[in-house]
Order: sequence, then C-alpha cells, then structure tokens
Amino acid sequence: MKSNAFRLAGIVALALSAGLDAQTPAPQAPKAPQAPQTGQATFRVAIDFVTTDVIARNNQDQFVADLTKKDFEVFEDGVKQEITSLTLVHGGRVHNLAAPPAPAAQEGLILPVSRPRNDTAGRIFLIIVDDLHLDFRNTGRIRDLFKRIARTLVHEGDMFSIVSTGPSSLAIDPTYDRKVLDEAIKKITGNGLKPADIIQGAEGAEGPSEVRYRAHVAFSTAYDMLSQMEKIANRRKAVVWVSNGYDFNPFAESRLGEDPVFGGRFGQTREEGREMQRNSLSQNQFADADLVRELAEVTRSANRANATLYTIDPRGLVAGSDLDEQLDPVEFGEHVRKTQDSLRVLAEQTGGIAVVNQNNFDKALKRIDAETSDYYVLGYSSTNPDPLKRTRKIEVKLVNRPNVTVWSRTSYSLRQLPKPEQ
Repeated sequence: MKSNAFRLAGIVALALSAGLDAQTPAPQAPKAPQAPQTGQATFRVAIDFVTTDVIARNNQDQFVADLTKKDFEVFEDGVKQEITSLTLVHGGRVHNLAAPPAPAAQEGLILPVSRPRNDTAGRIFLIIVDDLHLDFRNTGRIRDLFKRIARTLVHEGDMFSIVSTGPSSLAIDPTYDRKVLDEAIKKITGNGLKPADIIQGAEGAEGPSEVRYRAHVAFSTAYDMLSQMEKIANRRKAVVWVSNGYDFNPFAESRLGEDPVFGGRFGQTREEGREMQRNSLSQNQFADADLVRELAEVTRSANRANATLYTIDPRGLVAGSDLDEQLDPVEFGEHVRKTQDSLRVLAEQTGGIAVVNQNNFDKALKRIDAETSDYYVLGYSSTNPDPLKRTRKIEVKLVNRPNVTVWSRTSYSLRQLPKPEQ
C-alpha cells in the first residue's frame, strides 16, 4: 500500500500544467530577518496563509453567487481575521473577487510574475474504493453505484484518481480520461469480512486482529493520499470514499461465545466467562477511543489539504442481517450504527456529507456535484494569538445576509515540523 502514497504526486504536475495560476497564487510567508549572533535564542516567525472553501445557499437550497468580500467574516480561534482573497467558482468559471496581496520580496532568484491563463475551474476527485470494507455479495450493487458516480459526478474537465485498499488492485494515476473509470469499475469486488469471520477470527490484545489490520490499511491509504493533495492549490478537491464504515469492536457479545447454561465460553466456568465479559467491556471502551483517534487523524489531514470528504455506504438502507447469519438483532444494529457514525464523522468534520442509510444515491450524488461545482475560496493571513497551537478552529459568518447559510471546514491543523538537528 505504500506505493499509493505517491499516486497523487502526478496530480500536482498535471494541475500545474493545466494552469492553476489562473488565480493569483497564495502569498508565501516572508522570511524572518536573522538576528545577530548575541548568544541568545533566535525564533523564526512566519505568517500562515490559509484558504478554505465556502458554500453559500439560500432558503430554497440554491447557490448564492452575488456575495462579496464585505459579506464575509472569518474567525480563527475566536479572533477575527482580515480576508485578503476571495474567489468565486460558479458554473465552471473562475471569478477573482479579491486578489491576494503580492508576495513580499525575498532573497534568491527573481522569478517573473506568472501569466494568467484562461482556465476553467476543473475539479479534482480522489476516489477511494475501500473494498476491504465492502461486502462481496453486494458487488453488483457496488458497481452500479460507481456507474452512477461516473455518470452523475465526474464530468469532462475533471481530473480524478482511483485507489483501492484491497484485492481490487486499483491504483490509477491522475487522469482526465473517463474511459479509465469505466474500466476500473469492472474490477471492483467487495472483500469485506463476514460477521462469522469476525466472530470466529483471531483475537489480539486490541480485539479482532483482522478488523484492526484492515482499518489500518484503509486509514493509512487515505492519509497518504491526502498528504499529497496538500501540494495542490486553488482547485476544488473532493474525496469520494466508498465503504461500509468502521467498528473496532464488532459483535462483542457473540465473540465471547457464551454458553447458554453456564454463561461462559463452551468448556469454561461461569467465573471465567464473567472475567472475559469484564475484559470485553474494558476493551470496548479502548476500541472506541482508538477509532476516534484514527478518524481524527484522517480528518486533520483532509483539512490541512482543504479537501472535502464525501462518504458513501453502498449498503443503502440496512434493515437487518442476512438470513444465513444468525446474529442478535440488537448487536447487529449496534454494529451498523457504529459503522455509519464513523462515515458521518469523516464527512462532517471536513465540510462534506455522508450518504448512509439511504437508497437514493442519485439525489445524493447530484448534491455532491453541486457542492463541488459552485463555491467560494476565501483566504486570509493567520494572526492566531497562539502560534504554537497546531489545531485551529475556523468559523465563517455572513454579514447582513440572514436568509443565506454557509458551510465550510471547521478547523485545520498545522503539520508538525521535524526537529532541527543538534
């Protein structure tokens, strides 16, 4: 899976060659002057230029395209920031409503000012096929979903890349060729664990070993790809993440294998069974905390890249387990709830939507298409009062537009710099 970390490197080269400088590039932080050698510690100071996508809609759920810089207010950790750039992308056309300030002069090579080009606001899609968490028996339904994605969401001029987490073996470099997507759909096959595989599988100190391993592969794949997307600026970046979701401690009671008479595993005493139950409850608490940490790391990476996650559960409306799976309905329902909640967290924490527990995929895909086609890009130079704070809260508000609602990412995190060599 490590090779997937470099798949989006091609996006950067293609994006640059496609004329990303249609908009004035974000200003670079000026180099701080070096202090004289006085024996005292010297600190580097930099100004972070932050951009975030903003979607504005009225009460009729229609995009509002007449906003100006004066209509917006942006706060970082409660401190109002000065908006220095505002770009409107509407109907495939870019409108610079407020250009960012020119970068300060720096030592070194003097480069000519980049020449503006007439370029459309083509989108960039990263499609994650998490086949390690997709049911094999739903393969036909999954492929139908991707055909809808190809027909409704990915248009001419959109650049996309496809990566899978499992045996579908998809690692498609960034491309504009929609025929590549059609060929990839034919290879998608679900390879998720069945409930019986989880219940009867090997257990480790953290719970079901295979469950943890598969989730780690999925999150690592997404994290590596999102890290590459940080290098792309001034284009709408959306991640379509298709998965059944995640639960680090599924079917906990069934995995205990309780004896209906003695209350423990078959061949165990009641006291041994109770001890396993106590360990299981403790393990469940740690498992939920571990899942929260994993989801938080992925969403932080997405927010750093200003990429929006749109998660889709191809199971649709889940009524119950299959007839050949003899599961406790309450336990199965709890598992479904946790997996769906994990997808909701990924989407909501990055300004996207989670398409879960519903069968109307066309309506959801049209909404995603609209959100990725019409938007504002708002930029400001951070004056955060705490320069050492890595995770920062963003709040975008509108002034004197009571009937308009805005959506944007709610936070971003600074990448931790490596420690200087001694």
